[in-house]
Amino acid sequence: MLQRLVALQQADSAFPSGSFAFSNGIEGLAALPDGLGGAELGHAVEVILRHRWAGSDRVALVLAHRAQGDLARLARIDAAVEAACLPEPMRTGSRRNGGALLAAHSRIGTPGAEGLRMAVRDGPLLGHLAVMQGALWRSLGLDETTVTEIAGYQSAAALVTAAVRLGRVGAIEAQRILSALMPVLAEIAARPVQGAEEGADEEGGDETDNADIMLVAFTPLIEIATMRHARADLRLFAN
Repeated sequence: MLQRLVALQQADSAFPSGSFAFSNGIEGLAALPDGLGGAELGHAVEVILRHRWAGSDRVALVLAHRAQGDLARLARIDAAVEAACLPEPMRTGSRRNGGALLAAHSRIGTPGAEGLRMAVRDGPLLGHLAVMQGALWRSLGLDETTVTEIAGYQSAAALVTAAVRLGRVGAIEAQRILSALMPVLAEIAARPVQGAEEGADEEGGDETDNADIMLVAFTPLIEIATMRHARADLRLFAN
């Protein structure tokens, strides 16, 4: 029961994770000539889940969870995320969002949070969001399946919420879109993650580097829209 309650707390939009400042491409898409209505938003969120979150952030999250707080392993995963995230607004947004989440957990006394925060401040870690989620939520006793479900739901919910704040869809339409995406999210979250970090606590240790961590993302239109958004004179979100 306690772990379910902790999971609900972490998934709650009221938790001060800092995600409200980032649209992760939605504001950039909304500025394109074709606009962003309900149908377009649903398609965009599904594309992001299938072609960015599934193969990149989700994998980094799971590997960070498996790292069991080992800073050297977390640093390698963090470096892989940095290398795989090509658009500068997405890269810096991930680091800023991870830093905000880390600061909140440090202030409320989550075990290990202050050590991670110092590691980001002093340089071993970059602090990407997915890596911080995996490390922090493991320290709270949440299992791999649960942290994957929380992160996936938060990713989808943050995207549709950004569209609501931009006035592109209403709150009811946003929830309709989110409900329709639940089977997609469940299917993605259930996929196995293979990676260099799995089984690293077995005899022989982990001798890999970030070249062995396979993070795959391909959302070119969203990435281009995000880079255009970074040069806009007026914007609501950081990316």
